[in-house]
Amino acid sequence: MTEGLDTDALATWLESERPGLLSGPLEATLITGGKSNLTYAVSDGSTEVIVRRPPLGHVLATAHDMTREHRVITALGPTDVPVPETFALCEDDAVVGAPFYVMELVRGTPYGRATQLEELGPDRTRGITERMVDTLVALHAVDPADVGLSDFGRPDGYLERQVRRWKKQLESSRSRELDGMDELIAKLEHHIPAGGDATIVHGDFRLDNLLVDTAPDGGGDIVTAVLDWEMSTLGDPLTDIAVLLAYQQLAEALQDDPGTASGAVQAMVTDAPLAPGYLPGEAVLERYHTKSGRDVSDLDFHLALAFFKLAVILEGIHYRHTHGQTLGSGFDGIGDLIEPLIAAGLKTQGVNES
Repeated sequence: MTEGLDTDALATWLESERPGLLSGPLEATLITGGKSNLTYAVSDGSTEVIVRRPPLGHVLATAHDMTREHRVITALGPTDVPVPETFALCEDDAVVGAPFYVMELVRGTPYGRATQLEELGPDRTRGITERMVDTLVALHAVDPADVGLSDFGRPDGYLERQVRRWKKQLESSRSRELDGMDELIAKLEHHIPAGGDATIVHGDFRLDNLLVDTAPDGGGDIVTAVLDWEMSTLGDPLTDIAVLLAYQQLAEALQDDPGTASGAVQAMVTDAPLAPGYLPGEAVLERYHTKSGRDVSDLDFHLALAFFKLAVILEGIHYRHTHGQTLGSGFDGIGDLIEPLIAAGLKTQGVNES
């Protein structure tokens, strides 16, 4: 049995719920483990699918909801947002030890490293990152009511609830003192802006959460799927742009000060934005503004919130790793990134004012 996934139990369940999807003994390979939900490639020798389930052990409440993740991917299937086809959802913990869902295996590459993009050259890299921004615009253009997601979240008071929610998430996995964290929380609580229009938000939008493949007709590199919807909801679309920029700024900060974290930890953080041709932050904002028509002139609060969220997410991973609840390697030293993220949030103009 693959750790975290009982393939015999999965096969029995699939025979009942989706007969004909897979047949015979199943083999599973862990694709991603520990950092978020666990993702497995499952095959019967001829057909391959993807299975997603929550992490082992301690998890942040509401952050690994398989039903919500399955629902939003299924709802977006008929839209211009590229997502995998979903096949089945199991909400019964008794089958494999946690809820899970099964979806299509989509071909493509999640470009998380600058070296991957450097092989493509700056022109193709620029084109890929332009399509990344356009994909986010397409997501934010979807009317939630048109795809049955009008009740997928509560847009009113979204930003205030985000601060409160992530503060609560931190408390559930906080096992040590974090320099500046209480100050950052206080600053966020006192600088919450009025909310704008509400859209479907991804919650963790970045290039390595997209799959990119070459179009069969030779039309160039295309985004074939948006993955990792575990934090999606209805809310302020500028939070997605802010998260995208926060990852970019983190990559640049680690490049400028490589001593901030160990090499293994740096390898876990996407450095794709450092590749020649990758759209700089200003260009990302300009393209998003032009395509969406949204005002992106003041993102101070949203950026600080993004750094706070990233700090809380990594602290949760640090907690699980120190308690032996992560699968995969490379987590030693992950906790070293938390305080630099806090510092970045505090430096954000506007939020750092009293």
